[in-house]
Amino acid sequence: MDIIIQQAYLPQDDPDAAIAFYRDILGFEVRNDVGYNGLHWITVGPPGQPVSLVLHPPAVDPGITDDERRVITEMMAKGTYAAINLGTKDLDGTFEKLQAKGADIVQEPTDQPYGVRDAAVRDPAGNLIRIAQMQ
Repeated sequence: MDIIIQQAYLPQDDPDAAIAFYRDILGFEVRNDVGYNGLHWITVGPPGQPVSLVLHPPAVDPGITDDERRVITEMMAKGTYAAINLGTKDLDGTFEKLQAKGADIVQEPTDQPYGVRDAAVRDPAGNLIRIAQMQ
């Protein structure tokens, strides 16, 4: 089989802040910005790579109840709703750049007991972004 990850989804509740973070801090390119009924779906991705992140309005599924929307909003505010793992060949250099650009630092580069060296930041919507040292 020849299957790749094409897209992954993360919620965003401020399109301008999301674009500023993913474009200006992480260095991703904005591939699409679609508005509908006052909401925005933003597609971003690393230059030269086919995988994209779709930053979507939270809880827009019509099947979600008001209580579920409230829980999702609360979890996003706490930074416990969504996460993604990224990788880099230079974790320490990447971390220094993210810190200099004002990223919300959660964890400095750390050697984890399970064999991974990684760091973590949060995006403006509270999504946890772990960045691991690639071999």
